[in-house]
Amino acid sequence: MRRDGGEFKGQEIEKRNNGIGRGYLFYDSKYAVSAGELQELYRFTKWGRSRSLEEIERMLDGTSMCFSIRKDDKMVAFCRLLTDFVFRGSIWDIMVHPDHQGKGLGSALMNYMLDHPRIRDIPLIITYTSELVPFLERLGFVQKEGTMMLLRKPIEYS
Repeated sequence: MRRDGGEFKGQEIEKRNNGIGRGYLFYDSKYAVSAGELQELYRFTKWGRSRSLEEIERMLDGTSMCFSIRKDDKMVAFCRLLTDFVFRGSIWDIMVHPDHQGKGLGSALMNYMLDHPRIRDIPLIITYTSELVPFLERLGFVQKEGTMMLLRKPIEYS
């Protein structure tokens, strides 16, 4: 279902399933995500629990692309990308519902995003996390010094 209430068709990505099972549908649009379902996924994180529906709506409006996975019409995985589609991209909010973790969904979602035709030629993709380092390293990400950050409020409130 789309944010505007209409239907949105997902793709079952057979070559990416890598043992995750059938029935998972992959989406590459922010219009396939509602603020309410996203808020439900955020409640399983340390950093996103306090996000309001209004803030999530504004966030989605300002996001370049969202990638999600559904099973039985329920969103079970999500990440989003901010990008200029030429030089740089940054990945945010990588989440898999706890009931679906350990099945390869996180890797399938990330590979779906990184191999996406609009994304695959971007030379630098970055993300910020302390929780997913081993997972991201398996996908080819490396830690680099030189990152600068202006943190205006604690992570759990942003």
